[in-house]
Amino acid sequence: MNKLDNPILQVLEGYKAAVWAKDVDSFVALYDRDAVVFDMWRTWSYNGIASWRAMTEGWFGSLGAERVIVDFSDARTMVAAGLAVVHAFATYKAVDAGGVELRAMDNRLSMTLRQQADGWKIVHQHTSSPIAAGTAQVIFRR
Repeated sequence: MNKLDNPILQVLEGYKAAVWAKDVDSFVALYDRDAVVFDMWRTWSYNGIASWRAMTEGWFGSLGAERVIVDFSDARTMVAAGLAVVHAFATYKAVDAGGVELRAMDNRLSMTLRQQADGWKIVHQHTSSPIAAGTAQVIFRR
């Protein structure tokens, strides 16, 4: 099944497009109003769309002229009874206005989605990276 045939993978495509465009409204529209997000940075959890919107505004606003390319690999989906789970590896690459890569990192990403009248919405998201046992340093490259 390709991305165009799989509505869950279409959500990932929407995620990529919204991040590239730094489009807060499109990004937040992917999420349920009661979404709970366990993100990698700063905050233990974001509960509800208002807190997730505030994080997104801060993230996109901090980029200035930079943009972020998101690539998902090894995405796997499972769908049953109006719920879906997707897990994938996500690579985030910051690029300058000329497209030159400035920095990059890999994350592990899991999402739970619920089918709603206006499509699939993310109700829970969890991102992580492993920790090196000897140093307690986060491993940002797969």
